Amino acid sequence: MKTQLQTIWLHPAAPAKPAPGQACNGCGVCCAAEPCPVARIWLRQRQGACRALQWSDDHQRYRCGLLLSPATYLRWMTYLPSFLPPFVRSGAERLAQNFLQRLLQRLFRRWIASGIGCDSDVEVQIQNADLKP
Repeated sequence: MKTQLQTIWLHPAAPAKPAPGQACNGCGVCCAAEPCPVARIWLRQRQGACRALQWSDDHQRYRCGLLLSPATYLRWMTYLPSFLPPFVRSGAERLAQNFLQRLLQRLFRRWIASGIGCDSDVEVQIQNADLKP
């Protein structure tokens, strides 16, 4: 198998990538290297860093935006209640959005195996880059 070199940029405080099979620690390497199958289907992104990859200052780790807030990345979710009849729309609009968001979060968490273990075989080489103006 041919080795492909790729440069990815991560937050300086990101944790080191765990070995494959160890618990996910939110290092972001896998998502920065290529989009997962969920992002390929739902975000229609085939290459590059996943645009749903988010850095969390509070947790000091990367997190999946599709798990945190699917409606932020799936714009069609905000239009869904407009298809409801007007007499139902007032109360059911928020309920329908919350239900759909929780459903997608559960499905996405299962499909990407969030928190199960590292399945990335990417080899990381850290390079110190002195970025001076």
